[in-house]
Amino acid sequence: MRHALSVLIVLTLAGAAWSGPRVPDSRAEISLSFAPVVREAAPAVVNIYARRVVAERVSPFAKDPFFRDLFGDLGRAVPRVQNSLGSGVIVAPDGVVVSNYHVVGQATDIRVVLNDRREFDAEVLLADEQSDLAVLRLEGAEDLPALPFRDSDSLEVGELVLAIGNPFGIGQTVSSGIVSGLARSGLSIGGGRGLFIQTDAAINPGNSGGALVDMAGRLVGINTAILSRSGGSNGIGFAIPADLVRRVVAQAEAGRDRFQRPWAGVSAQAVDAGLAEGFGMGRPQGVVLTEVHPASPFREAGLGVGDVVLEAGGAPVNSPQALFFRLSAEGVGGRLDIAFLSDGKRREAEVALIAPPETPPRAPVTVGGRSVLAGLKAMNVNPAVAAEYGLPTDAAGVLVADPGGVGARVGLRAGDIVLGINGTAITTTDDLARAAAEATRRWTVEYIRGGRRSVLRFRV
Repeated sequence: MRHALSVLIVLTLAGAAWSGPRVPDSRAEISLSFAPVVREAAPAVVNIYARRVVAERVSPFAKDPFFRDLFGDLGRAVPRVQNSLGSGVIVAPDGVVVSNYHVVGQATDIRVVLNDRREFDAEVLLADEQSDLAVLRLEGAEDLPALPFRDSDSLEVGELVLAIGNPFGIGQTVSSGIVSGLARSGLSIGGGRGLFIQTDAAINPGNSGGALVDMAGRLVGINTAILSRSGGSNGIGFAIPADLVRRVVAQAEAGRDRFQRPWAGVSAQAVDAGLAEGFGMGRPQGVVLTEVHPASPFREAGLGVGDVVLEAGGAPVNSPQALFFRLSAEGVGGRLDIAFLSDGKRREAEVALIAPPETPPRAPVTVGGRSVLAGLKAMNVNPAVAAEYGLPTDAAGVLVADPGGVGARVGLRAGDIVLGINGTAITTTDDLARAAAEATRRWTVEYIRGGRRSVLRFRV
């Protein structure tokens, strides 16, 4: 009887606390909408029409698998126009627009249409494939509406956001949703070092490069991808955080045509349950350093292989992408506070945010003369070269920048690291130049591509 009475009391109290749905009972409640936010933000979101001309090879053997594999890309090069459609965001009144690299990064002709139907030609100031961001300047533009940036680190899961863009080319649309996740890093976008805001606001093809704004009309991210099996919105969209966007725009306005990231000189992996137990941690957190370059600023700050980075700039770091994002969002110059575990003790340090070192010098060479490899261009690998080509932290040797005519035909590619030619070890560009000058008809080239060691043998 006592239990029944308790249940009755709880039900009675619950019934008193909740009266069910009700009709808005004031003019203020009736007029609540997103319209004021859209009215302020929408004029700064633009439609982008881009195209580029690519050379497509047409081979008479293209439809035959045997001959296609035998002759490869041999055939007549036919120019073909590729068109792309997307969105962009005006971030400065003088016509600075940010969009996605996959929308405009390689375009040769860009046309931007504003919300009020004005049209402008645009040029690319900076294009960065790794972050999937590109910065444009509209020709002859002035006094344009621009969105202010918000500190994206202040976002919280559950906040209301609006996605504004040009899906499917039907014209500007607005969709609403919430921030459904933060610091998403398991995505194959750009160079794989992204850290994304997740939202359930409807994002579709054409929304790429558009704005994700908060309820104050501030830019919190650039919409860049969706998770979908059908190609349409399934309620899981991703945006590049405004903190990184702001850094890329600042470098473009300063005159850089490539985004320069601070160099970490480390490789890392996320701490899982097994590693956490081995480190004596109460729960999995942070990333453990697996490689540390001798010149790394992390080594200079006192960190080494096996140390666990917990925080960077006061923010938790739970994936390698999160660590590299924190460095990129800060930019080159200054120092970044790092919290880490070493020998089971929590420690703190300041890491210098430096550009990738150019040591040893690149010492570029171009093979010339009557060499079979004439036209091949190569350079010594250093941290700056490794960063440009996405090579491992410990990469060393001689990198192929351009394989040249014969080099390309026999299978060499830009980005290959040459280890040896005809039995001669190649450690510098001088070594390569001497080996390539050998008078012989039989050639053996040892190289690394994508972390795998391979050998080319050919006769001329």
